[in-house]
Amino acid sequence: MKSEVRYNAKADVVEVIERWKMWLKDERRYSKHTLDAYLRDLKTFIDFMEKPSLKDIANASLRDFRSYLSHLSSKNLEKSSIARHLSVVKNFYKWLDANDIATNSAISVVNSPRQPKVLPRAMDVSEAFTLIDEAVLSNDKDSWQGYRDAAVFTLLYGCGLRISEALSLNVGDFSNNNFIKVKGKGNKERIVPIFDVILEKIERYMKACPYNFKQGEPLFLGARGERLLPRIVQRNMAKIRALIGLPDTMTPHALRHSFATHLLSQGVDLRSIQELLGHSFLSTTQRYTEVSIEKLQEEYNKAELLK
Repeated sequence: MKSEVRYNAKADVVEVIERWKMWLKDERRYSKHTLDAYLRDLKTFIDFMEKPSLKDIANASLRDFRSYLSHLSSKNLEKSSIARHLSVVKNFYKWLDANDIATNSAISVVNSPRQPKVLPRAMDVSEAFTLIDEAVLSNDKDSWQGYRDAAVFTLLYGCGLRISEALSLNVGDFSNNNFIKVKGKGNKERIVPIFDVILEKIERYMKACPYNFKQGEPLFLGARGERLLPRIVQRNMAKIRALIGLPDTMTPHALRHSFATHLLSQGVDLRSIQELLGHSFLSTTQRYTEVSIEKLQEEYNKAELLK
């Protein structure tokens, strides 16, 4: 059992921390684990300030906050951990300001350390198709929502769409010559080819769906007939990947990533993949080559073991 968090600070600081703690617990309804993590991260900051008073907290300068980040870095913490510590401190200061206890303008201009974007592991082709099949099998036999999820998963994997792009599609966004009009980030439109198998999945879903479809209205619907929300797809995918033993990294975005990685392994050039994904910069697309090389190394190592 973890020991109680105690703060080496003046009484007025300890008192407001206790009030902040109760707010996190009662208003934000944080779990015991999350609450304990917040309190311990804040303790690191309070210890760094060396027994501060509320006046010291309010008057902390930009240099103080930057020194604090340097202090965390000197402890060889990962950038993600440093960012979490800073986020907790900012949360505390925001609460102080909202409750007219103390105001500090310096904290608002302190930036978290930039973290490298980590791509999810690409699925094998067999894993992707198993996931799609299980979307139907894991639901009731005649559940239209299973057909809907299978259609969404197939669209993400077969066209490389972002989940927001797929769920923003309307009836009529598909052309007669197997192309789909997608509105991506910054409202930039692009045209993406769509395979017959994807159209078949969507058609099967639309036939099973109990709601009527009208031109220009949402294509993918929730249980009550409203536009389907990303969190529903994410939640359903989490259930399915648990059933078939896929890791937690296999999110809807992993299907988009798998689309790009598999195209690259088939010899499709980066410029074409960039266009299909809707990336503004080729450097973003190039990150997929690193994963592809890792995959090739894995296959090579397997081959060496078979010799």
